[in-house]
Amino acid sequence: MKPKILTTLPDYTRSLFMQDAIAGLTVAMVALPLSLAIAIASGADPSKGLVTAIVAGFLISLLGGSRVQIGGPTGAFIVVVFSVVAEHGYDGLVMATFMAGLILLVAGYFRAGNLIRLIPEPVINGFTIGIAVIIATSQLKDLFGLSPSENPAEFIAKVEGLWTARPTFSMAAAVIGLSTMVLIVLFRRAAPKLPGLIFAVAITSALVALADLPVETIHSRFGDLPNTLPWPAMPEISFERIVELLPSALIIAFLAGVESLLSAMVADRMISGHHRPNAELLAQGAANIGSSLFGGMPATGAIARTATNIRAGGKTPVAGLIHAVIILLIMLVASRLVGYLAMPALAGLLILTAWNMSEPHKWSSYLEERKTDIFLLTLTMILTVLADLTVAIGVGVALGLALRLQRRDIPESVWSEPDR
Repeated sequence: MKPKILTTLPDYTRSLFMQDAIAGLTVAMVALPLSLAIAIASGADPSKGLVTAIVAGFLISLLGGSRVQIGGPTGAFIVVVFSVVAEHGYDGLVMATFMAGLILLVAGYFRAGNLIRLIPEPVINGFTIGIAVIIATSQLKDLFGLSPSENPAEFIAKVEGLWTARPTFSMAAAVIGLSTMVLIVLFRRAAPKLPGLIFAVAITSALVALADLPVETIHSRFGDLPNTLPWPAMPEISFERIVELLPSALIIAFLAGVESLLSAMVADRMISGHHRPNAELLAQGAANIGSSLFGGMPATGAIARTATNIRAGGKTPVAGLIHAVIILLIMLVASRLVGYLAMPALAGLLILTAWNMSEPHKWSSYLEERKTDIFLLTLTMILTVLADLTVAIGVGVALGLALRLQRRDIPESVWSEPDR
């Protein structure tokens, strides 16, 4: 459970630092707009996304079990966070995040990191695609400048509200949002090592400001962003609140644990390395507790940002520390500039993020799997979209484990009733 940074520092060199610094700067430019967009899509203030990227991102790199893992707010949490904020308020989310951090610490202490292998892959794929569908749908409002009378959390009601609001369509918003998406794809293909996300969002947001287009920005919707970190404070704890928020905390802990370990496994394949799963769980626990103390959101290892870090040349956890420090510096000295970012641009960014989350290049291979795996994936996806994540994960994991046991052709029990 030893943090990876303690392994890498004894042989650390100036050359390694330069590589980590370049990678950290690159990842920060990618993480900045993503953190803002994820916070907004979750129903939170955009500054909460920055706080989470700074505090949780720093702790995940400092204490984690991967050389290159980058942590922060991720798209997988949008659905959970939105529902918790809608039902329990933002203070309820802070409390649930704090509780999730404690759960992850306990899981790491009891070395539960290896249990990731027990979760059926179709369940993970199904709820990932389901979450991607919900994220993309939630961003259509800002992408097209729609003004629905209500913004319900339920998928069907949300789609109906968007359809009803179609007369409020804004051509200016649509042009900015779709242009941002095109630019992101072009940057990704032409210069994959550059932080194309921030360039694309910055270019279209600058166009909104210079041409004075009737398009919402972060500032016009939320006002000035803070230019300091808040002071840490304990959430209000009561027995009733703990019972009320425990299901949400368990889901946050589950998602944080699964996504961080999946991200670390992907990173291992990219760098031919080996992460420490239990150290990673402990780091996720500490990061979520730290984020909640500063009023932030849930956090986990981010696969896209981790891959960006590797492609940019990051070699050790120092790159993740630098990425968090750079976002902090931007918050301290350039928060006013961040306020000019256009909402349709951030919506376009999140829709592409959702598309990438769903891993469309794997869809054809899913159809070649066993019929039971296809059924499990489809059921988990439908439950994620139409019911709720708690139900989807519970049903999916239980059914998946039952199917796995059935495939093993377990012999009949030789148990017989004892003579009494």
